[in-house]
Amino acid sequence: MDTVIVLFNRDLRLHDHPALAEACARARRVVPLFVLDPAIEARHRRDFLHETLHDLRASLRALGGDLVVRHGDPVAEAMRAAAEVRATEIWASGDVSSLARRRERRLAEACAAQRIGFRLFPGVTVVPPAALTPPGGSHYRVFTPYWRVWSATRRRPVLPAPESVRLPGGVDPGALPEPPAQPYGIVRGGETEGRRRLDHWVNEGLAAYGETRDRVARRTSMLSPYLHFGCVSPAEVVERACERPGAEEYVRQICWRDFYYQVTYAFPDLGRRDYRPREGDWEHDEDKAQAWREGMTGVPIVDAGMRQLLTEGWMHNRLRLIVGSYLTKRLKIDWRVGVDHFADLLLDGDMPNNCGNWQWVAGTGNDTKPYRTLNPLRQAKKFDPDGEYVRRYVPELASLPGSLVHEPWKAPALVPGYPPPLGGELKA
Repeated sequence: MDTVIVLFNRDLRLHDHPALAEACARARRVVPLFVLDPAIEARHRRDFLHETLHDLRASLRALGGDLVVRHGDPVAEAMRAAAEVRATEIWASGDVSSLARRRERRLAEACAAQRIGFRLFPGVTVVPPAALTPPGGSHYRVFTPYWRVWSATRRRPVLPAPESVRLPGGVDPGALPEPPAQPYGIVRGGETEGRRRLDHWVNEGLAAYGETRDRVARRTSMLSPYLHFGCVSPAEVVERACERPGAEEYVRQICWRDFYYQVTYAFPDLGRRDYRPREGDWEHDEDKAQAWREGMTGVPIVDAGMRQLLTEGWMHNRLRLIVGSYLTKRLKIDWRVGVDHFADLLLDGDMPNNCGNWQWVAGTGNDTKPYRTLNPLRQAKKFDPDGEYVRRYVPELASLPGSLVHEPWKAPALVPGYPPPLGGELKA
């Protein structure tokens, strides 16, 4: 095999990259290609992406290769690059969103027309999304049966990074946008940083995860942005976690990620259409929706979560459930409002997980108890008992003593600048 183009998308790493590993093992020359598509507005994730691409380029150059960067439509640019280097194959990691699958179909058709081989490889999930199906069904609709089968499934081996990358001569690698000195969010992009965080989490944080994972004032692994961009391999995360005792609760969360990927693979409209049809209409109240977005609902635990999202591009998973349930169950606002806001701001704005979790809290998704409602005050007292989290992100309440930080409407006087709770006082 002469020349293979490896088209990077959400797999921006060298370690455990099946398409890259096989290309480097079998082809004389390999072209690692990334196409910056102006039609896909990354918004707040742009800085993280640019940092990641710079890190990937440096790693590839250390192996004798380079990251070839083009701008435009990924299919058109991939075919243009194939003609330039006379590639015989284009390989990529398979994905599940409707956008990704349309791109894959277009690329397959373009390759067929030019008699170029096209292959999709695993790597975006631990277990490929279509690999596990229940008897008589296209996918698992309930998590627990999927978890049992997923846990018992033999997984592919985690692959090392290639020893060298042989780029064809004369290829213009193209320019990368410079990331800003102070990027949006609280983490820096790239495989190097992602692997450092993985090492730290496995060695220092994982052991306490089962006991502390719902304490919203604590940071968890912070690996979700790196998983979203493929800076770390989900298969390697699971393998590394399983080296430590007591990892089941954390591995279960990675399985949830795979679960929503296989749901999305079978139901590509997960981001726009109810998975489970709902009775009744949503309320359309833009003032309430905006107060929720800005962290000005008058419910401290909700406001703290929304303000963390605005300033850091991240939010603890327990908070995501609390603020989602508040929007959809208490304010009765369409879950798609939440999906769009999260997709705009989250560094780990992962379509299958974002939409799957929003539909879960809204009662239109894979929750077996669709009428479940999370009481934000009860959740706050349970998972932020000392008010540490609320005081960190809602500073105007920091001086309130004890549990009043969660119920400022009970204070002797109104807190200047902080609103009363939308819809009236809450009860635990």
